[in-house]
Amino acid sequence: MTSPTIPSAETAPPAAGGLPDPATLQRIGRSCICYQTRMTAHAVTRAYNRALAPLGLEVTQFNILICLAGASSNSVTALSEALALDRTTMTRNLKRLEQAGLVGMTSGQGRAVRPALTEAGGALLAAAVPLWEAAHGRMEAAVGEEVWTRTREGLRAIRRSVKTCPL
Repeated sequence: MTSPTIPSAETAPPAAGGLPDPATLQRIGRSCICYQTRMTAHAVTRAYNRALAPLGLEVTQFNILICLAGASSNSVTALSEALALDRTTMTRNLKRLEQAGLVGMTSGQGRAVRPALTEAGGALLAAAVPLWEAAHGRMEAAVGEEVWTRTREGLRAIRRSVKTCPL
């Protein structure tokens, strides 16, 4: 994560009366794609984390295990890109999973290491899938299949837009 850039006196926009008016602030909060998706992502993450908590697993770790189970070989970079996580976050999560015996690291080309699901990781993943399915079913039922389908399509469109037209 990068640190916020603090504008210098030369680059800062002129302070025309201080803070934006309350209506502008409310409009930004209601309409900002970043704000709305982050708030939703945090709420959904908490819900799935609660569902997976009996196994001591978080949804980010669950998603990493899913990726590892479905691929013959993954680099840390490929996993990071697949799950839209920065490499530092991925490395930290892989280290925790490795310490728990759920992931093993094998040597790749040069200094590269490749994470792989262990037998214990596969067993935990098998136990986690029914918990995930129940949580997913509750979420989908709460918002409705039609709303979820439109939302999923909208989220994919946002991801494509960000990739092709970064801000």
